[in-house]
Amino acid sequence: MLVAAAVCPCPPLLVPEVAAGAAPELDAARTACADALSVLAASRPDRLVVVGPTGPDEAGPYPGGVQGSLKGFGVDTGVRLGEPGAEPYARPLPAALTVAAWLLERARWAAAPVEGLGVDQRLAPERCAETGRELAARAPRVALLVMGDGSACRTLKAPGYLDERAAAFDTAAARALGTADTAALMALDVSLAYELKVAGRAPWQVLAGAAEGAEPGGQLLYEDAPYGVGYFVAAWS
Repeated sequence: MLVAAAVCPCPPLLVPEVAAGAAPELDAARTACADALSVLAASRPDRLVVVGPTGPDEAGPYPGGVQGSLKGFGVDTGVRLGEPGAEPYARPLPAALTVAAWLLERARWAAAPVEGLGVDQRLAPERCAETGRELAARAPRVALLVMGDGSACRTLKAPGYLDERAAAFDTAAARALGTADTAALMALDVSLAYELKVAGRAPWQVLAGAAEGAEPGGQLLYEDAPYGVGYFVAAWS
């Protein structure tokens, strides 16, 4: 059963070494992520599952101990998702799970065993919800760390350029995340999310499925779009 969840953005810029001189711009987001992780630890989970958006080739499970790297972003920094596993794992962590692993290392996570799940960003809402229900049934007390960004079309300099629909989409998503409104999360439009380059839609709908029957309360800890991309941090418990 789901006992707690943290929702965090997944840009590599969260890592100060990647952001370099721009690192202070996301200090508030990092602090909010740390606060959300503290909610997870306080829930005393038996298992923590990190859920993040990927392409189809990177989707699937990642056991504890898998390594990730930030070399692709110009920083020779490696991270590991939880404690080392019993056997080497062929696939490295995808970018979103690598950022999550960095957040967990920064928080010195030791509250429960960790595993990861890469979710194809095009996965249908029904399959996302089903995946969430399966995750929630993995242990008596399951916590989720859900990585994902909002629209990437909030400004002219945003990665997806300016789309006037982006602000309204992000407002609705932030409200749903901040109030643990699973129905609103499931109602997020797949096609619109794709057009707005929303990386978080599928992971958020996995969270909605996992929360079925749990009725958690939600709190929005951070909401901003410093680079034209919607970043949200929320805690559910």
